[in-house]
Amino acid sequence: MTALTDRTDDRWDDGLIARSRPRPADREPGFDDDDEGDDALVRAVSGAGEDGGKAPASPLSPEAQALRTRLDALRQLVGLSRTRILDGKTLAEAGRVLDEAAARRGLSAQHTVVAIAGATGSGKSTLFNSLAGVQISETGLRRPTTAAPIACSWSDGAAGLLDRLEIPGRLRRRPRETSEAEALRGMVLVDLPDLDSAVGAHREHVDRVLALVDAVVWVVDPEKYADAVLHERYLRPLAGHAEVTFVVLNQVDRLPGESADLVLDDLRRLLDDDGIALGEHGEPGATVLGLSALTGEGVGELREMLGQFTQEKGAATRRICADVDRAAARLRPLYVADGHPGPEIGEAARAEFEDRLAEAVGAYAAGLAAERAWRRNAGKACGTPWLRLWRWYESRRAPRTLAGLAALAAIGGRGAPVVEPPVEEEVTARQRVEQAVRTVADEAAAGLPQPWAQAVRETAVRGAYQLPEALDEIAVTLGAAVAVPSAKPPRPAWWPAAVLAQAAMTLLQIYGGLWLVGQIVGVLEPRLLPPVLLMVAGIIGGPLVEWACSIAARGPARRYGQDAERRLRQAAAGCGRARVLEPVAAELLRYREVREQYAAVAAGGIKLSTTRQ
Repeated sequence: MTALTDRTDDRWDDGLIARSRPRPADREPGFDDDDEGDDALVRAVSGAGEDGGKAPASPLSPEAQALRTRLDALRQLVGLSRTRILDGKTLAEAGRVLDEAAARRGLSAQHTVVAIAGATGSGKSTLFNSLAGVQISETGLRRPTTAAPIACSWSDGAAGLLDRLEIPGRLRRRPRETSEAEALRGMVLVDLPDLDSAVGAHREHVDRVLALVDAVVWVVDPEKYADAVLHERYLRPLAGHAEVTFVVLNQVDRLPGESADLVLDDLRRLLDDDGIALGEHGEPGATVLGLSALTGEGVGELREMLGQFTQEKGAATRRICADVDRAAARLRPLYVADGHPGPEIGEAARAEFEDRLAEAVGAYAAGLAAERAWRRNAGKACGTPWLRLWRWYESRRAPRTLAGLAALAAIGGRGAPVVEPPVEEEVTARQRVEQAVRTVADEAAAGLPQPWAQAVRETAVRGAYQLPEALDEIAVTLGAAVAVPSAKPPRPAWWPAAVLAQAAMTLLQIYGGLWLVGQIVGVLEPRLLPPVLLMVAGIIGGPLVEWACSIAARGPARRYGQDAERRLRQAAAGCGRARVLEPVAAELLRYREVREQYAAVAAGGIKLSTTRQ
C-alpha cells in the first residue's frame, strides 16, 4: 500500500485506506518502523474515528424514547419473571435482545450497518463491489468465493461497530471517494459468505452477523429465489424485520422480455407467504427490486435507496424494535391468556374456601354446643327446684355407677375398654383442608398462562403446609372455650322476672304444703281446698314457667351459638387467609405487574416514517 499525505486528493485505486501518521518524536527503545507502519495501517483500515466508534451524546428522538421505554419494560419483565418462568430459553432470548440493544445503542448512531446476504452464485459479491465502486470482494466461478465477512465503510468512526461484528482490520475497506460515494456516507456495507455454503464456519459467520447488523440486503437469482433454505431458515423467522429488509433479484439481464417482471411478482408472492410486509405504495415494509450487478442495471436505484435509508439514521432503532417485537411474540404465551377474566380470587371462591375451613374445624358443631350450653344454663336458673335437685342427684350418681361397672368388669377379668380418639375424623378434616386449598388454587389459576398457574398452585401448597396443624390448635383452644364456656353466658333482661316467678311458684307449693300439714296435725282450722289449690298452682306453675322460659330462651341461645360459630369461623378464615389466600393474592398481583410490563413491551412503539418506495 502507498501512504498518501496529501489530504486534498484522497483516491485509493485498490479500495484500501492507507494513511500515514506522523511518527512520535520520543519513540520507545525497540520500536520498529515496520511495526509503526502496520499499526497505523490497522487503525486506518478499521475506519476508527477519534471517538473509537462510540455514539456521541445527542438528544433522543421520539422513536428512540419510545424504544427506551420498551427496553426498560422488557428489562423489568425479565427481572420479575426469572423465578417464575420455567422456560429459561425464552427468557434467555429476551436477555440477549436486551444485551444486543444496549451494545448497539452504545455505538455510533451516525452509521448504518447493512449486510449483503445470499446463496451461492447469487452475485452478492459482485453487487458489493458495484456499490463500493471498486473491486473489494473476490468474485469468480470458484465456490465458495467469500470465506469471511468483508466490510466497507464510507466514513470514519465505525470501528466499534466493526469490532462488534468481529471483522478484523485486514478485512475492512474504504471505497473510492466520488460523488456517488458521498451519497452513502455513514453506511457500513458487509459482504457475507454464502448462507448455503458447505463449510459450516461460513454459515456460522452469516448467522452471527445477521443478528447484529441494522439492515440486510438479500440477493437472490432467477434460479434460486424460491430456495427453501433461504425462506424457511432466514426470511420467515425475520418477517417482523421487513422495514430493514431489501430483497434484490439479481441477474435480471439473463431474463428475456417480461420474464423479469413475472419472476419479481412470484418473488413478492413468496415473501407475502413468508409473512413479510412489502413496502409498496408508500407503506412501510421490505423493498423488492430487480437489478443486474454485472451490467449495472438498477444498481443506481438501489444505491439511492440505501443512501436515503442511511441518511434517515433510524435503521438501528427499527432493527431493535423488530427484535423487541419478536421477543414479545415469543413471550406472549408466558404472560397472556386469552379469555382470562382477571388475575384475582373471586368472592365465591373465597367464601367457599372459608366454608370448607370452618367445616374442617367443626365451627357449626361448636356453635350448636354453645347453644346447648346457653340453654342448659337457662334451665338451671329457671327450672323448678325439685327438677334441679333430681339433676344434681343424677350427676352425683352417674360417676359412681360408671366406676362400679368398671370395677365389676375388672373383677370379671375384662379390662376397661380403652376409648381412642377417632383417627378417621382427623384424617377427614385434613383431607377437607387439602381439598379446600386445591379448589381455591385451581380457581385462582384458572385461565392463567401455564408458568404462572403453576406458580400460584405452588404458592398455595407452600402456604397450606402447616395449615391443618394450625386449624387443629384453633379447634382445641377456641373450639373448647366456645363449646364449654368458662364464664356464664350473658342473661337477657327478662331473666330476673323468670327467676322470681319460679321462686313464687316454689313458695306457693311450700306454703300450701305447710298449710295442709298444719290442718292435718290440728294446729289450723280444717279447710282442705285452699292449701290444695295453692299447691296445685305451684306444682303446675313451676313447669309452666320453666317451659315458657325455654321457649323464650331459644332466640338468645341461637344467637349465642351463632356468635360462637362466627368467632370460630373467623379464626379459621383468618388463618387460611394469612397462610393461603394472601400469598396467592400476592402472586396474582405480581402476575398483574408483569402483564402490565409485557403490555408496555408489546405496545409496538412508534413506527418510523420512511420515504422508501
